[in-house]
Amino acid sequence: MANIRRTERKGNKERAGCVLFPLLSLVVLGAMGCLGCKSFSPAAKDPGKGTHPSQVQGILHLESFVVNLADTEDNRFLRVDIDLGLENPLPGKEGKGGEGEIPTARIRDSILAVLSTWHSDALLAPEGKQKLKDELLHALRERVPELGVKEIYFTDFLVQR
Repeated sequence: MANIRRTERKGNKERAGCVLFPLLSLVVLGAMGCLGCKSFSPAAKDPGKGTHPSQVQGILHLESFVVNLADTEDNRFLRVDIDLGLENPLPGKEGKGGEGEIPTARIRDSILAVLSTWHSDALLAPEGKQKLKDELLHALRERVPELGVKEIYFTDFLVQR
């Protein structure tokens, strides 16, 4: 009889393990599924959707800018490559601002006017580049509204001290 009881106890433990393991697996898989749903939600795919009513439809690449910065103690320079994210596809050709042309001169002038007011220390600060993007975006929307600039992208950024 002692052998029978040991076998019954052993069988109960095995059955408990058989029930507990799949139950635990379901809980873990459910938690992973919830986390997966959050990371693949529409909001996660388009993080800027709430801040920008429409997506960027065109990219305008500009030639490099090299400017003297506003530092007074030494000559400091900034070299930056900028791409503009536009709300509409690009017009046909570049030019001085006629109909259907990209007003390159006004765009470059607006950007240079902003860049030349900055100090090297401000540009090297963690939040400096974002503030610069905000100023550039504001200047371009004000001086070249027909371009419809939505985003500023720095593709190269070098401060020489």
